[in-house]
Amino acid sequence: MPAPKITALVGPTASGKTRLSYLLADLIEEKLSKEAVIISADSRQVYKHIPVAAAYPPKEYLKKFKHYFIGELELDEDFNAGVYGKKAREIISGLLAENKIPLIIGGSGLYINSLIYGLFDYDDALEGKGLKDKQKNVRRELTERLHEEGIENLLDELRKIDEVSASKMSGVNQRRIIRALEVYYTTGIPISELQNRKIDAGFEAVQFSLKWERQKLYDRINKRVDEMLAQGLINEIQSLKDKGYNYKEYNSLNTVGVKEVFDYLSSLITYERMIELIKQNTRRFAKRQLTWFRKDKNINWIAVSSETDIESSANRIFNEVFSS
Repeated sequence: MPAPKITALVGPTASGKTRLSYLLADLIEEKLSKEAVIISADSRQVYKHIPVAAAYPPKEYLKKFKHYFIGELELDEDFNAGVYGKKAREIISGLLAENKIPLIIGGSGLYINSLIYGLFDYDDALEGKGLKDKQKNVRRELTERLHEEGIENLLDELRKIDEVSASKMSGVNQRRIIRALEVYYTTGIPISELQNRKIDAGFEAVQFSLKWERQKLYDRINKRVDEMLAQGLINEIQSLKDKGYNYKEYNSLNTVGVKEVFDYLSSLITYERMIELIKQNTRRFAKRQLTWFRKDKNINWIAVSSETDIESSANRIFNEVFSS
């Protein structure tokens, strides 16, 4: 029996994924009389307290369709692609058993790969081999070394034991460097080798992404930033700052749009510079996302140039996936 097909809407920030997903969900419920359920694949939307900064879907969308991985975790909770992939696969399996239609939507490439290609579950392996205590000690030691030696020394160390992983990282990827070293010193196996051990996802993902001319995408990003500021981004971050949160200690807040506002509120940059940096850094983030997704030859790219094109894209996807 062939694996069920699941639609995944992926791509860079501000490309229209959210709008596209709800148009498609509407078509599914209208024409198939089945419940459509949204599975978010966004590493920041999973956290509570940052609806503006993480660009949660509009409230009317959240009310209309069931969502998973939107505002579920506290800011100090650990979460990673492996855990996400496992939980999302379990949810999708349950939805399929209930004859519901899951729609995967997101721009976090590693989360999407973990879910649809089945990355090896490191945490499960630790549990099975009784290595949890060792993992905690290794992580604590590496964190201490980070403060004492600096991230570049740890990256040099990673190059010696896992050149494949190290080649994909730089000093700004502190969390990933620590994680890769932790995996090796806990299991004795490089994380790059573990990541090649695939898990059967239990479904076939049919991926689509909206393709904008670069300048139009950048214009959409700039507009998105203006809208976030109008929606209360600064007040949202001020509230977190008042509660003692900061992006240097909480990985959940170490993201574009949050860091710049924290720096502004700490009088490190001006208001004008804050806006300039958010837009610039978001554009750079989108460029990295595009580089990631272009490497995946399974993605179907749909050229768009307007909001009207997004609507027609929803119809095209529905016809290709659900009308065959």
